[in-house]
Amino acid sequence: MQSALDQALEQARLAGARRVHEIRLRVGVLSGVVPEALQMAFEALTAGTLAEKAALKVDAVPARFWCGTCQNEFTSETLFAECPTCQRISPELRAGRELELVSLEIT
Repeated sequence: MQSALDQALEQARLAGARRVHEIRLRVGVLSGVVPEALQMAFEALTAGTLAEKAALKVDAVPARFWCGTCQNEFTSETLFAECPTCQRISPELRAGRELELVSLEIT
């Protein structure tokens, strides 16, 4: 959370913001990030910054895999992803581990 907040505050400063109202993140379901822990860390880390009392919005990104055998993209809840078409295990994760700053709402 510290890294994402640092990036958000730097972008806000570069834009000449006086206050950050909202920070939106994309978080992959396989990123290992616990949304409740992220929220608690956000509240603790924003105290005394431009983002104090800002809202944290989190967009969950499902895990998407690619099956090279049948050329199928599919979603899975785990890293052990079985293609629903051919039942082969896919090692090619295309999305689901990200932790990205998406947008800021500032004044």
